[in-house]
Amino acid sequence: MPEIQEVVPKYLQIAGYIRDQIVRGDLRPGDDVPSEREIAATWGVARPTAARALEALRVQGFVESRRGSGTYVREAKAAPRARERYERARDLGTMYSAAESVEFLTITLVPGPQHVVEALQLPAGSDVVCRARLLRAEGGQPIELSTSWFAPQLAQEAPRLLEPKRLFGGTAKYLAEVTGRQPAYARDQVAARLATTEEGRLLELASPAAVLVYRLTVYDSADAPVQFDDAIYPPERWAFRQEYPLSR
Repeated sequence: MPEIQEVVPKYLQIAGYIRDQIVRGDLRPGDDVPSEREIAATWGVARPTAARALEALRVQGFVESRRGSGTYVREAKAAPRARERYERARDLGTMYSAAESVEFLTITLVPGPQHVVEALQLPAGSDVVCRARLLRAEGGQPIELSTSWFAPQLAQEAPRLLEPKRLFGGTAKYLAEVTGRQPAYARDQVAARLATTEEGRLLELASPAAVLVYRLTVYDSADAPVQFDDAIYPPERWAFRQEYPLSR
């Protein structure tokens, strides 16, 4: 019969929290990482647990230790997951870090692609709200091509969806404020495929090139889809990480 799984060890929870800060860009390459003493005090754990958390980050390649100086963030080459974006929006009011720039490509009503219409549970042939944007790293390198899709009636209920501007706290927060539909849970899907010509141009890829396709559907408490996202990542941008116990 099914068994209740063990929780992730404390040191991995701590490492995961710091890793999320690195991937989101809140801790940038070269920044100091909290010391063992600071981690122990903040999390209420013993120094050996704090040391294991830092060692896990070192092994995973997110930080490096410098003798007599401390521990510092390395270049992560990782893309934030949707969960990390939403947590950042909730905590800091924006889904994007200071190291990222956002270029809005398309903000309009368009005929919905079949997979989008199906995800939003709309009639075939429906128009949808399309918010497409290109994200770049601090040096200008393209790191993510993402598109958010919404049911057409939201263009009247939430008109700022059609503005080429960032929405404070993210689109989910804005929709909750103006429509009362609170995001309750989300579903992720991931696949790999060859980039289209336009994706290759925007992400500055050689042809042919593989990309990682990440799809996210956000649902409200009535199990109705509120938002559907497509995100396209270039090669060598690690986007998904998870720690879990293997012992029983």
